[in-house]
Parts: sequence; structure tokens; C-alpha cells
Amino acid sequence: MQAYFIGIDGGGTSCRAAVADADGRIIGRGRSGASNILTDPDTALRHIEEATRLAFGEAGISADLSEASALLGVAGNNVGDAVSYVQARLPFRHSEIVSDGLIALQGALGDDDGAIGIVGTGTIFILRHADEIHYLGGWGFQVGDLGGGARLGHAALQESLLVHDRIRPGSALTAHILDEFAHDPRKIVDFARAARPGDYGRYAPIVVSFAAEGDAIALRLMKDAASHVDEALDAMARIDGGTGRLCLLGGLAEIYPSYLAERHRSRLVPPQGDALTGAVSLAVKAFRKEGA
Repeated sequence: MQAYFIGIDGGGTSCRAAVADADGRIIGRGRSGASNILTDPDTALRHIEEATRLAFGEAGISADLSEASALLGVAGNNVGDAVSYVQARLPFRHSEIVSDGLIALQGALGDDDGAIGIVGTGTIFILRHADEIHYLGGWGFQVGDLGGGARLGHAALQESLLVHDRIRPGSALTAHILDEFAHDPRKIVDFARAARPGDYGRYAPIVVSFAAEGDAIALRLMKDAASHVDEALDAMARIDGGTGRLCLLGGLAEIYPSYLAERHRSRLVPPQGDALTGAVSLAVKAFRKEGA
């Protein structure tokens, strides 16, 4: 029977799947809904299967998933109970669950050594060096994610309250935010009480936009956020000597380079591919060895 390799990029908002033939060539792709194995594993399982069937459909293949092999990159892969629950119920002959960061690293750098910084709503930094994978950060908004969009938006709201209280001088950025809340600090407090990281992250593009116009507070917030990214990149450079390639991924990837230290800007290269292509590549590596 023809061997097929499936790569899956499972995210909190969507699940993407790609099917490759025996030569590792992607022949079909599919997308379905949220696939967070921590918060809703049963829905994740349904969407994983749906995205895979859509990928086979695009390839024009009617396949028996029980004869296919799949590698899934998902958040929460380090939570044993969730992984065990999902893996036991996947429809595939062979399957492996890895971190979404690992498939992003493979997609961006291929088999080469180097580092990626995923700078979106949150942040995580991943390094491959001498056949070892190192993870830095990724601890979530409450205690980590420094330099991420949620932290940037949170800082903008903090700054706006300081301006409202006349502790610090304001700017067009803080005026814009205070206008949104009708200059009522209680509305900001009410918002913050129920806000999730994505809610704070909605303010990050506003900070970026005002910084591009030279707003003093927005520029300071951007530089402060970028300093956290610099620190993480410095930590990785202490492992590999700062010699490998560096890719930035995520919603802030195109924004940060102009704010980073030159020692990091000079290493930046465009990613070779995305997380889904990375998942397919790892699937081929993992299951071709097994003769799947």
C-alpha cells in the first residue's frame, strides 16, 4: 500500500494538516477548527481528523487513516495526561505528538542548527545546537511571555492609568486608549479583571502603529519589550556562541527587527517554511525509519 505521511499544526484557533507522499512531497492540505488538546481534547480530535480528511480530499485520495502515519505539533505536548488521552484516540496507524515550537523550528531552519523566536501574543525561544533542542520561555502571560503582544498591550493600559492619575505625562497613544474607555479608569479595571492574553494583545498593534509615528510612550514601550527579546536571544547565544541562523516568527516578527540590538539583527534570516511544512518534514523523518 502507498505510504502517506501527515503533518499537523494544531492551534488554539485552527488545525492545519498536510499529507505527503512516499517521497515527502506535499500533495494536499486541509484546515479545520480549534485543536487545543488541553482545553477541549475531544473537539481537538474531531478537528484533527477533519483537517486530515480535507487534506486527502484536496489530494484526490480516498485514504484509510488507520493506514497513515501522522506527526502532530501542538501546544501542551508536555502535559502527559492530555497527550495520552489524545494519542490513544487518534485514527492513525502511527502517531507522534511534539511541541508546536518544534515543528516551527523545523519549518524555519530545516535540519540546520540555529534559533527561532516566536513573538506573538506570547513568546518562546527555541535553539537547535549540536543535536540538542533548548527551550527558553513560553511560561504564559501570568509569569512569562515577556516581549509578547499581550505584555505590550498590558503595559500600554498601565501607562494610560499612570497618565490618567497625572503621575506621568501622556501622549497620543495614551489619549487614544483613554478615549476608548471614556477616560474612566474603572472601565479599564473592569476590562482587566476579565481579560485574557488575547484581549491585551489587541492593543499591541495600536502601540506598534503609534511607535511608527514617533509617539514617545509607544517608542519606550516597544524598546522595553524588545529588550526582553534581546535578553532571551543573548541567553541562546551563550549556548551556541551566537553563530547560527536566527528566525523570528509570529505576529510581531516583522516589527521587532528594527528595535533589536545589532548583534541579533545581523543574524536574522527569513524562515525556509512554516510550521506545517516542518510537521511534514518531521513526520517523514520519524515514520520512514519505521517503514510506515
